[in-house]
Amino acid sequence: MTIRHLKIFIEVADTGKMSRAASRFYLSQPAVSQSIAELERHYGVKLFDRLSQRLYITEAGRQLLSMARQVVLAFDNLETGMMQLSDSPILRIGATVTVGSSLIGRAVARYRKEQPGADLRVLVDNTATIERGLLDSSLDLALVEGQIKSADLATTPVVEDYLVLVCRPDHPLARRGWAEPSDLGKERFILREEGSGTRELFTRYMADRGIPLTVGWTCSGADTIRKAVLLGEGMTVISVRLVAEELQSGTLVAVPVREDGSRHGWVCRRGWICRRKFSLVLHKNKLITPAISAMLDIIRDFFQEDVTGLLPGGGEENPT
Repeated sequence: MTIRHLKIFIEVADTGKMSRAASRFYLSQPAVSQSIAELERHYGVKLFDRLSQRLYITEAGRQLLSMARQVVLAFDNLETGMMQLSDSPILRIGATVTVGSSLIGRAVARYRKEQPGADLRVLVDNTATIERGLLDSSLDLALVEGQIKSADLATTPVVEDYLVLVCRPDHPLARRGWAEPSDLGKERFILREEGSGTRELFTRYMADRGIPLTVGWTCSGADTIRKAVLLGEGMTVISVRLVAEELQSGTLVAVPVREDGSRHGWVCRRGWICRRKFSLVLHKNKLITPAISAMLDIIRDFFQEDVTGLLPGGGEENPT
């Protein structure tokens, strides 16, 4: 039994698919299956039930998963700590797409300036993928806009953001100047893929109100979403940071949603669908190296800009 066996097992347990583990570790599916079988023989337990071509983790598997995470994290902390003694310490930072498109580049530039000898590696992907990277220690820290589900990860809100309803200026709702939530059930939306924090928030917003959601386009990047909206393919709900230039130039318009929304636990007032926080995320047991500490200082100091001026009405709290 090796650390690699445990890492493969964790990936299969997290994704429920041997094909995902095979892709992650550049292995064939039979090689992943063999690795799981070797673990089962080594411990004399069954880790997964295989029913109707699906994998279901057993109770023994759940117990191994909890301990395997601790072992892998301890090993990776050892590796990280020793690598920090070299002349080129490695820092692996993750960012979800909204953060990666609007904020992380400036933090990286400042980090490279202050730590010229560091080896900085960045992964930009959706919240679910970033969370897996933090759990298996392929990432040291991350900035995310979505909700982190694992109790093994510690999250600290650090940056305020707003989701806004956006369309072309010739859209009927833009010409009217406002929208009610019920109007959204008649629209076609251009949204991020499943696993995106932005999509999860908006999907929940619509479901809480019993409003049907029609998704015409599913996109993995903000640039594709902006272009599709500019072409008149539909509306989107997106971070105001990602459409700042278009809102300022008038090529796109943020439509105020006129709703109190308090009974749903949402803040839904003038100009925005949802106020949220980008969060800094680390594993609870992560070894904080000097390289990680330097990036944490940058993140805590750097992302304090006010974006409320981009909202309709200058971010006023109550609709008129």
